Amino acid sequence: MAMKSISRRKSSHNADIPSLYYEKPSLFFDDGCRRIDFVLAYKPSSERDCKMRQVFEVNLKDEGLELEHVNEGEMDVNFVKIHAPWEVLTRYAEIIKMKMPVKKESDFQCSKYLIKKSDQGYKTLNRQYTSEYRRDKKNLFDIPAKKEDFFNPGQRAQIVDFILKRKRFSNNKKDEYAFGITQLINDNVYEAAFSLHEGEYDSSDEKAPRKWLLNNWAGVWTVWKKQPLDDIKEYFGVKIGLYFAWLGFYTYMLIPASVVGVLCFLYGCLTLSGDAHSKDICEDYKDTILCPRCDIEACRYGRLGQTCTFARITHLFDNGATVFFAFFMSLWAVTFLELWKRYSAKITHHWDMTGFDTLEEHPRLEYLAKLSSVKKKKQISDTNINETHVPFWKRRLPCTIFSCSMVLLLVTVALVAVVGVIFYRISIQTVLYFTLSGNQTLTSMVALITSVTAALLNLVCIMVFNMIYARIATYLTELEMHRTQTEYENSLTLKMFLLQFVNYYSSIFYIAFFKGRFVGYPGHYNTFFGYRQEECGTGGCLLELSLQLAIIMVGKQSVNAMMEMGVPWLLRVYKKWSVHKKGECVHENHAPTQWESDYNLINQEQTGLFGEYLEMVLQFGFVTIFVAAFPLAPLFALLNNIVEIRLDARKFITFFRRPVAQRVKNIGIWYRILDSLGKFSVITNALIIAFTSSFIDQIFYSVFISSDGSLNGFLNFTLSDFNVSDFSVDMNIVSETNTSVEYCKYQDYREPPTLNNKYEYKSIYWHLVTARLAFIVIFENVVFIITSLIRWLIPDIPKSLKLQIRHENNIISNIIEEELRRGKDGDV
Repeated sequence: MAMKSISRRKSSHNADIPSLYYEKPSLFFDDGCRRIDFVLAYKPSSERDCKMRQVFEVNLKDEGLELEHVNEGEMDVNFVKIHAPWEVLTRYAEIIKMKMPVKKESDFQCSKYLIKKSDQGYKTLNRQYTSEYRRDKKNLFDIPAKKEDFFNPGQRAQIVDFILKRKRFSNNKKDEYAFGITQLINDNVYEAAFSLHEGEYDSSDEKAPRKWLLNNWAGVWTVWKKQPLDDIKEYFGVKIGLYFAWLGFYTYMLIPASVVGVLCFLYGCLTLSGDAHSKDICEDYKDTILCPRCDIEACRYGRLGQTCTFARITHLFDNGATVFFAFFMSLWAVTFLELWKRYSAKITHHWDMTGFDTLEEHPRLEYLAKLSSVKKKKQISDTNINETHVPFWKRRLPCTIFSCSMVLLLVTVALVAVVGVIFYRISIQTVLYFTLSGNQTLTSMVALITSVTAALLNLVCIMVFNMIYARIATYLTELEMHRTQTEYENSLTLKMFLLQFVNYYSSIFYIAFFKGRFVGYPGHYNTFFGYRQEECGTGGCLLELSLQLAIIMVGKQSVNAMMEMGVPWLLRVYKKWSVHKKGECVHENHAPTQWESDYNLINQEQTGLFGEYLEMVLQFGFVTIFVAAFPLAPLFALLNNIVEIRLDARKFITFFRRPVAQRVKNIGIWYRILDSLGKFSVITNALIIAFTSSFIDQIFYSVFISSDGSLNGFLNFTLSDFNVSDFSVDMNIVSETNTSVEYCKYQDYREPPTLNNKYEYKSIYWHLVTARLAFIVIFENVVFIITSLIRWLIPDIPKSLKLQIRHENNIISNIIEEELRRGKDGDV
């Protein structure tokens, strides 16, 4: 049978990087020879639990694992040290199709393995390749004299974890699904099961890989260094290594986006003094009387000049560079994703994951544990194993329908919460106008106060709903009974992202596309539960949208950063205190062993990276979907991610137990979500520019209305007149001068009160709507054409990598043929 999926293994360590085969006494059995590959921890408990542990451990020994017990001493916890001997490692390495290094070409006949160089003649290859391990082809593999070094600590822990999750803990054969360390931990038979870190992170021994990673990856001053991705992958596994590779690449790609965003913001600052719109508000039309912002007698008229500050701030975000930046970020999103696919192809090939197939995954233990009531069997063609089959019509379809219904219900609840915040904004605004009616300065600040407090309230609602959503989404995903861990995580990811998308973005969508759209006009305002609907300020809703984005984005990132470091630290402190309280630590000077130290750390769930990815993907949404309203979003994201990488690194090294390595070939469903956000951002940015920004109105005015092509008189063009006698109550006094008012101004394109069709939309309004829709169509088509061209020009896998993989496969084929020939000749 031919060997398949063979690729090159590159050296992952430089000369100054300590080996992962770190030799510390507490990493070995008492004999100092057998390495500890896994540790089980338990506390003395009932006789039933003791019997289950005995059965489980006997089955582990029968499988070939070697166990050594450590009775309670310094801590009220017993430990079971597990060592996997060579026979067990090789047997299960073949079962889970683990890739191991094959012998170098120099060990065979080298004449067949020459590469032709254009100007350098022929050169002998000196590379090492990997292949799925086969015991009957062991002569093919580069097994060292010390067999312990053939499997690294991460691979050894992966094999032991695979065994622990599949061994029975009951002799009752009728209890078909009484197996797995996960179930035992859930039933408190064992307290924990974990692999050991390579030394202490605060050790004075610089040879400790954990200490080296802390100094050269998670340190404060390492922000200017490249991440040691190969060493991260070797220590934590491919799944975590790929996350940090993606996060580093995303952060690097934020640099050009941040530079362009800052330049657009500076453009707004430099052109502020020459902005005709804000100049009209602050100087030429500052005494223009505006209609009251509410319909009660206590409300008073205002003057246009009172909004001068907000108009100037609005120009910083709403200027001629807005369209360019939205267009740039649409192209940036596509370029980022296309370049990531190329980079991902390179790094997965580098890490021997090119041929990894998720179909080869073994079933989830949680999935198997729920199949006791299912009797129908189905043969899986890929594995030729009879596995229990979950009926589609009787089990999968009802669970899927229930799950979808619950997700829709949760989405509705999130939308109701947004409506609640809107109601708060409307009611508090009315109350403030009534309370502060005698102070014109404070009255002008009502809109800002309402926006900031509503944004903070919305942020609190978001954080509370997040905790509720996480539990419900996990429960629903369990009901769906997904066979593999990848299927489970993809389903959970989709649910959580949909819920979080509505949770985080719904209030922003309201401000961007609904606020101020259906308010009516003075004397005839549309109401919501008896309250007048909100309207945008004189400069539009873009300033409020920018404030909402800044508060939610920056606030969310700040809260997450504090929780990511604060909560694990508190949990670790509490756990240390709980295990050492009441004098249980006998010797004050006792140096804890590695298994005792790691027991005090926090266990990371299998979906531990879910929260990390979700945080960054939501940030990507802020950076792309609403970037037209907040050009500084990429800069805030860049600054956050520079710190985020190091905080996450420190968290994995110091607060969490060492996770069992997991194999993945890409970032999974997260890429499809990112791609969908990138495409969706084109539509949202076009809508923001067309309907939320005043850009189209200004262009229309300068081209079709202005006599000299300037914006002189644009402000007056956007305002309409209202006769105060049309108010239902007596509102005809300007508070600071007691001057009688006959007409006031409001922002809209409506006919004056002197015409028969007073207060109806002018024909120019419909021309503007047409111009806005035309802009959206043109913007989207231009962007989609260019992005399609970018996707076509940037192939997913570099041509050089394809040639390299093809060439390596040819070399390995020759190596296998040579090994088979030598076996037939009796050389092995």
